[in-house]
Amino acid sequence: MINIRRTYTSAIETLNTALTALFANKARSILTMLGVIIGVAAVILLISIGRGVQNYITDQFEALGSNLLFVSPGNRAFGGDPAEAFSRNKLDEKHVRLIERYAADTVQYVTPYIASSGNVTYKTKTFNASFIGSNQDNLKIYNFELDKGRFFTRNEVRSNAKVAVLGPEIENDLFSNRPAIGEKIKIADDTYEIIGTLKPKGQNFDNTVVMPYTTLMDTLSIDKFSSVVVKSKDPTQIDLTMKQVELAVRRDLKEDEFNVLSQEDILSSIQNILGMLTLGLGAIAAISLIVGGIGIMNIMLVSVTERTKEVGLRKALGATPTNIAMQFLIESVLLSIAGGSLGILIGWLGSLAGRAYIRTEVPWWSILLAFSFSTLVGIIFGTWPAIKASKKDPIEALRYE
Repeated sequence: MINIRRTYTSAIETLNTALTALFANKARSILTMLGVIIGVAAVILLISIGRGVQNYITDQFEALGSNLLFVSPGNRAFGGDPAEAFSRNKLDEKHVRLIERYAADTVQYVTPYIASSGNVTYKTKTFNASFIGSNQDNLKIYNFELDKGRFFTRNEVRSNAKVAVLGPEIENDLFSNRPAIGEKIKIADDTYEIIGTLKPKGQNFDNTVVMPYTTLMDTLSIDKFSSVVVKSKDPTQIDLTMKQVELAVRRDLKEDEFNVLSQEDILSSIQNILGMLTLGLGAIAAISLIVGGIGIMNIMLVSVTERTKEVGLRKALGATPTNIAMQFLIESVLLSIAGGSLGILIGWLGSLAGRAYIRTEVPWWSILLAFSFSTLVGIIFGTWPAIKASKKDPIEALRYE
């Protein structure tokens, strides 16, 4: 019992001595912590931004619609050369008809999808917009909602009618508070009549012009679809729908000439890529923690030299090498923990500020990882100075000037 009490008392005294030494050199202690603060804040913030991008993409997919399948050119969703896939693109009207005929039991809607971008001009105003070419079922597939006017019809798709439906961002920019319905806009060299406007749906959708795919292909001289989008009747039978769509398209195309993907497939692939990227960015940021640790070791070595006489005096008064080593090691760890805690706070505040732009979040494991790593840095880079201090000869130390 007496030994335990002595050990406890010794530990408290060592801790108090370490704290006194750190507070005696406040400016040096703060500057020493700076590397750890920056490293931990960078790790927290980059992981938070990575999670925010993942959340943003998930939100966009949820806003896109549900039960969707995408028939795309090439045989790989990600990886490889995308230019090669589109140079071999053979998707056209024939494949839409095959899906409508041979997958009718499970498919609710199917539309060609043309994606492009360019300038939309109204009188003297110009807006750089995204173009979507589809058929009359676009609203039902993508869950767009009309704000004013109407959507184009099957007959307008068949007749290549130059009509367009505008996203709210384009409407506000080009027309301000004036009615847009019935006005004429120019895309490339063609003039389109505005027949409807859409309700706000999200940043990636509000700057969109939707028009019949036949018209957009005419205007931009496109002869192949970017993809074919299919909506399944039953959300519980996506796999069956995917299989039927694949079999339907394979009546004309070879297996390596197209790919059928669900929203979950695409989202999972993107999330995996972003997850690896987030970890990579976090690892790069962690390098600054190592630099911070080197800074701690450097300052502690200087401190050992400066306090040689103090070490000799403590040893002469009965302090053991272990007591001396623990004092310097505790100083190093305290610097690291304090820096890590401040870094976590700064990173968390930065994440809160980022929520004005994307849905950032700080996962609990990133806090645990950053705190553990900063503590480990203090232990590793404080060990050598601590050992060096503990080995000093008390007589030589007392003579040191």
